[in-house]
Amino acid sequence: MSRAPFEVLVFLYARTPGANYEYALLRRADAGHWQGVAGGGEEGETPLEAARREAFEEAGIASDSLFLKLDAVESIRVTEFSDSHLWGDQVYVIPQYCFGAEVTDRCLLLSHEHTEYRWLPYDEALSLLAFDGNRTALWELNQRLKGRGPRG
Repeated sequence: MSRAPFEVLVFLYARTPGANYEYALLRRADAGHWQGVAGGGEEGETPLEAARREAFEEAGIASDSLFLKLDAVESIRVTEFSDSHLWGDQVYVIPQYCFGAEVTDRCLLLSHEHTEYRWLPYDEALSLLAFDGNRTALWELNQRLKGRGPRG
């Protein structure tokens, strides 16, 4: 399948005692930064289908896990992708659709794309993220999980 002009970002989360949550961050093998599961869509996939596939491929998350679509969408320059030539000269940026995925088994099966993972409370996870779009998506997920409105 060929690469579609969109990206997905999935933050894995697990409930902790006291109605709190922890978030899994994965360290990229190529760049060394921390992020959620991230990857490109394939032709014919919806963003949700791509998120489910990427979460399985990169962390071993069952495709029937509960996925929560977030409002956060980041624009990424096509120059960040080696295969962007496939999209032609009219595509300058692609969207990155964001999701949360509930995990009950905290033991992740990492792909070769990552060297390690950590389960962290929100504040610690937020401080490790390299990209603003990742921080925005994690903030939204945390707000939603805790039942807070956007200003709560």
